[in-house]
Amino acid sequence: MANNSEQQDVASLTAEQAKAEFLTLEARLQAADLAYHQADAPEISDAEYDSLKRRYRALAQAHPELEAVATQLDSVGAPAASGFGKISHAIRMLSLGNAFEDEDVADFDRSIRKYLGFGSGDSLAFTAEPKIDGLSLSLRYEHGKLIQAATRGDGSIGENVTANAMTIADIPHQLDGAPDVLEVRGEVYMSHEDFEALNARHTERGGKTFANPRNAAAGSLRQLDAEITRARPLRFFAYSWGELSEALAETQMDAIERLRGLGFQTNPLTRLCASVAEIISHYRSIEEQRATLGYDIDGVVYKVNDLALQGRLGFRSTTPRWAIAHKFPAELAWTRLEAIDIQVGRTGALSPVARLTPVTVGGVVVSNATLHNEDYILGRDSKGEEIRGGKDIRIGDWVQIYRAGDVIPKVADVDLSKRPDGAEPFAFPHTCPECSSPAVREEGDAIRRCSGGMICPAQAVERLKHFVSRAAFDIEGLGAKQVEQFHTDGWIKEPADIFDLQSNYGSGLQQLKNREGWGEKSADNLFAAIEEKRTIPLAKLIFALGMRHAGEVAGRDLALHYRDWTAMADAIDTARPAALAHRAADEAEEAERLKAADEGRRAKISDTRAAAVAVCEVPADAAAAWSDLVGVDGIGAVLGLSLSDAFSNPEERAAIDRLIGKLTIVAPDAPAADSPVAGKTVVFTGTLEKMTRAEAKARAEALGAKVSGSVSKKTDILVAGPGAGSKAKKAAELGIQTLDEDGWLELIAEA
Repeated sequence: MANNSEQQDVASLTAEQAKAEFLTLEARLQAADLAYHQADAPEISDAEYDSLKRRYRALAQAHPELEAVATQLDSVGAPAASGFGKISHAIRMLSLGNAFEDEDVADFDRSIRKYLGFGSGDSLAFTAEPKIDGLSLSLRYEHGKLIQAATRGDGSIGENVTANAMTIADIPHQLDGAPDVLEVRGEVYMSHEDFEALNARHTERGGKTFANPRNAAAGSLRQLDAEITRARPLRFFAYSWGELSEALAETQMDAIERLRGLGFQTNPLTRLCASVAEIISHYRSIEEQRATLGYDIDGVVYKVNDLALQGRLGFRSTTPRWAIAHKFPAELAWTRLEAIDIQVGRTGALSPVARLTPVTVGGVVVSNATLHNEDYILGRDSKGEEIRGGKDIRIGDWVQIYRAGDVIPKVADVDLSKRPDGAEPFAFPHTCPECSSPAVREEGDAIRRCSGGMICPAQAVERLKHFVSRAAFDIEGLGAKQVEQFHTDGWIKEPADIFDLQSNYGSGLQQLKNREGWGEKSADNLFAAIEEKRTIPLAKLIFALGMRHAGEVAGRDLALHYRDWTAMADAIDTARPAALAHRAADEAEEAERLKAADEGRRAKISDTRAAAVAVCEVPADAAAAWSDLVGVDGIGAVLGLSLSDAFSNPEERAAIDRLIGKLTIVAPDAPAADSPVAGKTVVFTGTLEKMTRAEAKARAEALGAKVSGSVSKKTDILVAGPGAGSKAKKAAELGIQTLDEDGWLELIAEA
């Protein structure tokens, strides 16, 4: 959750500022997930990660068009490491949403009450328990016997660590009186005392020490040799469950007591609280005890106590609606700014990065910080107003690093009393440091971008990395490192070149197999993996192309809407005149708001308005195609313009066409046909009296329907409650089936 100041901050950003920051955050979150969940070598602390995710989510909430790019909103953990067998979780292991302030907790309570239709006077109890800073583990028991143990992995598939889990004293091998199927979930951790003793033993032997107890616990559980795990002092707290053959209890608290009765360790600080005031009071109590607990915690978890209400509340894509983690505050530290580097991203954005004298902030060594953009370095915000008291940032400055609230780590302040003599204001480059093309900053945009496009190696490499990323083509053996290598050697300049690797270099296999890390088998495996990915789902292809704002969610929405690459491409091409008209009209509206300080400015306004008028009369087919494109739920004009620009850019379109010619593109599965609304587009409007809007949407989607926020010719059913207005009128004009709430419930009653 974002606090009010952060909400105001992100809401004040221009669309371009928000998008640029959003993409930077996304890359950092992806790297952090792999480092934390797969490599057991986190590069940033949990608090830092939470702050990044918090800012990321706040940007999406303040700028809805960014949800089309928000791949990290749906991410949980990281893929299982290759050294272990894989186990599919019968029920996904989800993460928790975060609260950072008391008001966030109050918002959590209000959102639950709104979803359930509860009033402020209705009873709603919560459990509150410490959030252990360890490694999530799921234990599956059948007929009382422990048969397997799995890490979280990416939430769906985890690592098989059964042999290792068997060595942990807190994990019983046999249960009496348990359901026939019981998946117990909890956290593996290491106490402070055991951690210090382990590091002392490693130091005596000249071995590697661990940075913190969480790393030690994760590394110990994920040993390929279970005997090494046995020698490590691991502990386990149970706090939840997955698949069950029968319910443990009717409430969260009673279910935890049931687990304790079965022989599991549960946290003694877990309390039942009857109000927001009580859970915050318990949070303060736990926070005061934090230093003396003997193990690491990073917050307090609140869960709705009534399990029936948990069932009604259900889940978002990666988090339950009925639980939240109230995190402890992060910390501050001062250090020296040694340099400011400029990185060029996939979209050409020039992003300044502070290189710091390494400093420990909350137990994590920080050596880099994001500086956002050139205005931020100068001490100004997006509106030109002062931040940090107007103090600019210069190389050599003594700077304060802040690890919560904004992009983290960030430079929160500058100590001018320690500024070295001769320190010069930082000159932000106006040319790309990678290709020397002009770096252009458009009016109203805080981000300066390289204009080199396809000729810029930084953009080309980053787009290729994105193309082969896990959520895109995910080609086994062709990751970021290999892409950089092949691009440097001139083997891959654009995505289509990947599918020509074998034909171009297969006959000269010696060139590849003689490279470090490559052999004949690995080269053959790579070529086979590439061949396998010649057949690709349409949604993944759209995402893989790396067009601005076209994230995974947008890829799925577009694929479901058009269902065919050619149909989508033709529609975007047809809509181009209308897209230009839309942009010109927006520019004219923006220009109209400018203060005409001189004749030249007035002339510019006049010219822009004339340009808008000139293109606003577009062919009917273009207008219809544009309306259909931006009418896709979750797409909108920002993404529509991005798609139009990408498809009309001659170089980019030629590269796309070369790629398409080498692929077999698979349409998305047809919607389920076992309900009366499967595959239909439904719009809800007016007041629903027997269910909340969120429940109605969730139910419709569960039955295979697509829920849209606007009425169009694609709409199949309008569900109209009291107070329905323009949507009902438009539905009537289009001849769309309209039902009241009772009619809707009757329609889906048998599904």
